[in-house]
Amino acid sequence: MSEIFDELRAALWSVWHRRWIAIAIAWGVCLLGWLVVSMIPNTYESKARVYVDVQDVLSKQLGIAGDGKEEIMRVRQTLSSAKNLEKVVTTTRLGEGLTDRGAIDAVVAELDKKVKVTSEQDNLFEITAEIGKRDFSDAENAVLARDVVQKLLDILREEHIVGNKAGISSAIDDLDRQLGERKSELEQAEQRRLAFEAQYPDLVGGSEALSSKVQQARTELRDVDADLAAAQSALAAISGQLSSTPRSIVGGRDATGPKAALLQAQTQLAELRARGLTDSHPDVVSTTKQVALLARQAAGAGDDAGGAPNPAYASLVAIKSERQATVEALQARRAALQSNFAALMASQASEPTVAAEANRISRDYDVLRQNYEKLLQDREALRTRGKVEDKASQFRFDIIQQPGVPRKPAAPNRPLLLLGVLIVGIGAGVSGAYALGQLKSSFATPQKLERAFDLPVIGAISLTVSDAARAVEKRRLKQFAGACAGLGGIFVILLAIEFVSVGTMA
Repeated sequence: MSEIFDELRAALWSVWHRRWIAIAIAWGVCLLGWLVVSMIPNTYESKARVYVDVQDVLSKQLGIAGDGKEEIMRVRQTLSSAKNLEKVVTTTRLGEGLTDRGAIDAVVAELDKKVKVTSEQDNLFEITAEIGKRDFSDAENAVLARDVVQKLLDILREEHIVGNKAGISSAIDDLDRQLGERKSELEQAEQRRLAFEAQYPDLVGGSEALSSKVQQARTELRDVDADLAAAQSALAAISGQLSSTPRSIVGGRDATGPKAALLQAQTQLAELRARGLTDSHPDVVSTTKQVALLARQAAGAGDDAGGAPNPAYASLVAIKSERQATVEALQARRAALQSNFAALMASQASEPTVAAEANRISRDYDVLRQNYEKLLQDREALRTRGKVEDKASQFRFDIIQQPGVPRKPAAPNRPLLLLGVLIVGIGAGVSGAYALGQLKSSFATPQKLERAFDLPVIGAISLTVSDAARAVEKRRLKQFAGACAGLGGIFVILLAIEFVSVGTMA
């Protein structure tokens, strides 16, 4: 630790011993550095923020709105293209006096480095331009920075509106041309299909349509067979029920004849017995003989003798007639379906070439029709988009921050540069004085001498200064302090000049 302290003390003594060399170097470096800083031109920065509305409500309702990526890429390409930067150069003071193509390209390349387009969000952009030409004054550079940003905004608006209109118009013309060609091809395909359908009506739609017709006919025939079986079963059931139902009812309120008299006599006999009369009772005997006589008469008269018409029998007859008609209709339907099914099977089996031709004609027609309808939809969507953008294009861009004339230079930061030059100058002076001290073959302390020769130092003789020498040294210290104060004073004056010039510009 003591060695480090000795080295530090020796270095400070070496620099202090050569302080005039150090202050001279500091003055030279500072004056040169401050001159360079003063020659750096001021750079003025103007900026604007633009919001790109990529989600238009009306376009979204009409179904023509995209995801916005295309619009954002168009904004970036518009602002950074060399063509548009050349427009900026030729329409502002940047292009004054430039007639050579190479000079214009050089200014465009330089402007490309000075113009920055940054995306703060997906659809919020910041346009920044830095101008610092030596040919113009600070005020002119500030105005020029604003003009460059404003021109970029104008180009952006113009490119979007005019570019969209031109692009949409060109796309609609191209779609109209394609629609004309597709319409002619579609009409020809439709004529071929109509002629083929007139010649081969069973093969309309091709083999796939024929197969579907065969399948449909088979399904219908199967359904008719099931319905016919059910109808025949119902007819058989109603026929059996009708055979067991009598045509007339015996014993009704309006009934007459032997059977009606027999029924009345039997009823009378049952009432007599119910009263407790025996078979030997005269009334019972008489009624029994009457019943026997009427029974013989009714047996000889037949089934319908003396009966009333049976309404159930008439209803069953009507139901049987209806079901018989249903069975006959289903049988006729089944015969027609069998004939149609046989014809379809014959067409499918006997004309494979014609079926293949039907497939080709149907497929070509469907493809042409779908393409034509898609082109129609695209054209209508483009027309609608063009109308929407014509009416609402002024709302597509919203300038959040208008470009303004900067009141203070954005670069360079002269106060910081002046301070940096001062620090570098002082450091250069100290370093130069120390380096010169290292070149001298002298020793600042006895300990350093002892370490250098590895010999013991018996003693050191101190310097005795006279009064005249002290007066001279004191005067030189004042002069050195004045030199240091002068360097600092020049730094303060330069700072004051910088602040005053910036305040005047603002």
